[in-house]
Amino acid sequence: MDTVAITQQLHALRDRMDWQRFHNPKNLAMAASVEMAELVECFQWLSDAQARELNTEQLEACGEEIADVVLYLLLLCAELKLDMPSVVADKLAKNAARWPEPKP
Repeated sequence: MDTVAITQQLHALRDRMDWQRFHNPKNLAMAASVEMAELVECFQWLSDAQARELNTEQLEACGEEIADVVLYLLLLCAELKLDMPSVVADKLAKNAARWPEPKP
């Protein structure tokens, strides 16, 4: 995923629609949270088995909500001047150190 190119596309849309005034860190974090809630709604009332066996329509809906969450997080990273791939890699490294592989 080319996060720089995607962020450039997002900024072009934002600028064309004059949305920059709304794109502060607080609003973007809240928007990502709302989209995450919409993703959760895709699974509401499903059993564990049903959640693993989504039909085409359900998968499409989940994909759209996942994309919305990621897009808002990319915009948030841009506002905070964070590089998403770097912060993700750093977090993975911290998790690996925190939970090392068990010794045989």
